Amino acid sequence: MNSTQQWQSVTWFEVDEHQAGQRIDNFLFSRLKGVPKSRIYRLIREGQVRVNKKRIKAETKLAIGDQIRVAPIRYEQKDETAVPVSDSVAQGLLSRVVYEDEGLLVVNKPSGIAVHGGSGVAYGLIEALRAATGKKYLELIHRIDRDTSGLVMISKKRSTLKLLQDMLREHKIRKTYAAIVKGQVSL
Repeated sequence: MNSTQQWQSVTWFEVDEHQAGQRIDNFLFSRLKGVPKSRIYRLIREGQVRVNKKRIKAETKLAIGDQIRVAPIRYEQKDETAVPVSDSVAQGLLSRVVYEDEGLLVVNKPSGIAVHGGSGVAYGLIEALRAATGKKYLELIHRIDRDTSGLVMISKKRSTLKLLQDMLREHKIRKTYAAIVKGQVSL
């Protein structure tokens, strides 16, 4: 069943140091929860999103202090009741943190949990960690499959996210996989 949702009035955002350097489309995806990506791109194309009173493109990069104006939004949304993250799940994931500093969190993700919610998944690792820590800015640096266990890097600051994603893209750091099997493989 669908219901009509809307942001009743003009919405304003101011870009802070954690958001600077981010593309406007990615910024809006994280702020306008529930609004389909296709609707966000249409708002940008139609000039319904402005940065510092100017029309922009989806790839526009944001700077500290930028003022973002989003016109009222009306869209169709599937009725889905959000499943809250239980305390036991949240605490279980916090106990799997293997490294943490001011900009980085490394978690040993168990198999069976997605790294993020969506497509029939009520919540994932990132949503559970946000709920458990109360930190609104936690972003995945990379992903691993739902049925794969292993270390996942999560940034606590925009600068850490950008640095480590750039290093992955430039092959200065890399992900590796190891498989542990039991039994005998017959060829």
